[in-house]
Amino acid sequence: MCVLLSLSRTGAQDSKACASWCPPHSECVNATACRCKPGFAALSGEVFTDTLEICDDINECEPPMKVSCGKFADCQNVEGSYHCVCSPGYALLSGAKTFTNASENTCQVKPFFTWPLPPGVNSQSLSRFFDKVQDLHRDFNPVMAKDTIQGLMQEVDELLETPGDLETLPPSQRHCVATRLLADMENALRNLSRALPEGTSTFSYSAGTQLSLKVQKQGDGNVTLSQNQAKMQLNWNLAQESGHTGPSVVGFVSTPGMGKLLAKAPLVLQPEQPVAPQGTPKDLLPRVSPVLLSDVISAFLSNKDTQNLSSPVIFTFSHRRLKVLCVFWDHDQNGHGHWATAGCRTMGTGNGSTTCHCTHLSSFAVLLAFSDVQEDDPALHVITCVGLAVSLLCLLLAALTFLLCRTIQNTNTSLHLQLSLCLLLAHLLFLTAIDRTQPKVLCAVVAGALHYLYLASFIWMLLEGLFLFLTARNLTVLSSSSRNRFMRKVMFPVGYGVPAVIVAVSAASRPHLYGTPTRCWLHPEKGFVWGFLGPVCAIFSINFIFFLITLWIVKSKLSSLNRDVSTLQNMRLLIFKATAQLFILGCSWCLGTLQVGPVAHIMAYLFTIINSLQGVFIFLVYCLLSQQVREQYRKWFTRIRRAESESYTLSSRAVTDSSKPNMIN
Repeated sequence: MCVLLSLSRTGAQDSKACASWCPPHSECVNATACRCKPGFAALSGEVFTDTLEICDDINECEPPMKVSCGKFADCQNVEGSYHCVCSPGYALLSGAKTFTNASENTCQVKPFFTWPLPPGVNSQSLSRFFDKVQDLHRDFNPVMAKDTIQGLMQEVDELLETPGDLETLPPSQRHCVATRLLADMENALRNLSRALPEGTSTFSYSAGTQLSLKVQKQGDGNVTLSQNQAKMQLNWNLAQESGHTGPSVVGFVSTPGMGKLLAKAPLVLQPEQPVAPQGTPKDLLPRVSPVLLSDVISAFLSNKDTQNLSSPVIFTFSHRRLKVLCVFWDHDQNGHGHWATAGCRTMGTGNGSTTCHCTHLSSFAVLLAFSDVQEDDPALHVITCVGLAVSLLCLLLAALTFLLCRTIQNTNTSLHLQLSLCLLLAHLLFLTAIDRTQPKVLCAVVAGALHYLYLASFIWMLLEGLFLFLTARNLTVLSSSSRNRFMRKVMFPVGYGVPAVIVAVSAASRPHLYGTPTRCWLHPEKGFVWGFLGPVCAIFSINFIFFLITLWIVKSKLSSLNRDVSTLQNMRLLIFKATAQLFILGCSWCLGTLQVGPVAHIMAYLFTIINSLQGVFIFLVYCLLSQQVREQYRKWFTRIRRAESESYTLSSRAVTDSSKPNMIN
């Protein structure tokens, strides 16, 4: 018993001594030595006695690899062990996530298109496409990966060439289908390309779809892939996926037919900022209606983390027009998408092509955007501000003239006064508040006020045309008093009531379309701007008819010897002034609608100059060219000079009188 007791005490002491200095991930051999556990190793050997030795993890996945996971699989090291996983886009037949060696490898490519049809979408064309793609997946053999890629892109090309009932879907559902097609096509091509041998492959199809692929085990420097209307250049390091030992892939797809599914897709203008484009609140971003000018291209890499690239990808598009935007297709998890600009800069345009720098990958294109997307021209801004400031001064002078000059006050002058006041308020509001887009409610109020004031200006111009017509008829039919009584009864209800009704109807039908993301004006969406342009065109046409009839009446009366010559001269002068006003106010807005094509820049300058100087023209035609007004101005200036002279004389006498006592002293 004593012997057994002594042995047990010795063993306990040895165990206690062994445990006190053996490092982590090791086990005791005896009182003086330790051994690393499986999956760990010490520098001094399997068994060590150095108390400073440690057991490091053995990385079985480092070259030269001690294990083999087989094709389409990657080795992943874990502490003290390792396991094999299928490469991205592949999965084990059993559904398991990991395995230990090549003999257990059953990795096969995942289904190419796995998404269900969007809710409410019932498309036979899309269903047939899915059936054909699933047949390709069932027959997939890694050795025949190139044939599978070619068959897949052939099906995509045929679907986009003849989308059938997909084109009859509502825009939101078509955009959702396009989003899923683009995303799953990229994933399928990325996965299938891993089975290709190293090198560059190009595929072309009858409807214009093109695919360029470059597969390389290790790469350095830049890689360039070109197609008929687009080119992509990037650094090869962007394609290399962290922890993946297989070849890297760079892919470039051009799908001209995708434009059919993306028709009427909105464009969201976003400021340049270093954030991932996905998930930006859509209500806070400006939207406009664009025109697709290029093929829709998609770029993908074996590295799926492409939202914030370390160096930009350069895209060059060939297209027909010059001024464009570089955009990408942004979408949410539900498949709803839109064109966006965040992370993409237009570097240069010329010789029928545009170069874009993008810091993320997706599907890209170049767009021409209508009306709301215009390059800021400092010269136009200066012309607008200076022209409106001068017009405001002239309109103020004209209004004061019509109010204070009694010799010219009549019904016609009252019409001029109301027109001048409406334009004065409209120009003042435009100059001070047109760009104040926040808060949205205030911007909508400003847009509504501008809508009303500019419409009122045109209504008063219509009343002037009516008055001119009645004045011409007065030569044979109406008396002057009857004409004036009629105009006094109708001019204020019509001049201020009709535009109020138009604005009220517009605001009641689509209040959210008052105010755009960049200007407090009518939004062009759904033709809402025609709530202004429609009445303007109608007024311009009616006034033009009035003037033609008036000219005919005056011409017929010129041959009459019984008429007072002075009356006819006054009529001709009135016609000249009204005609000048018609072209000043009407033609300027006509120039605004002609800002398209190669002459858009010239039309923009003409529109800005003429529109901003409307007040100057009115003051010139109705005040400076009027003999009565000039005589009144002459009287006013004479009185002012006389008053100044008298004031100067009185002040001189006062100075003289105050200096006399000093002279006596």
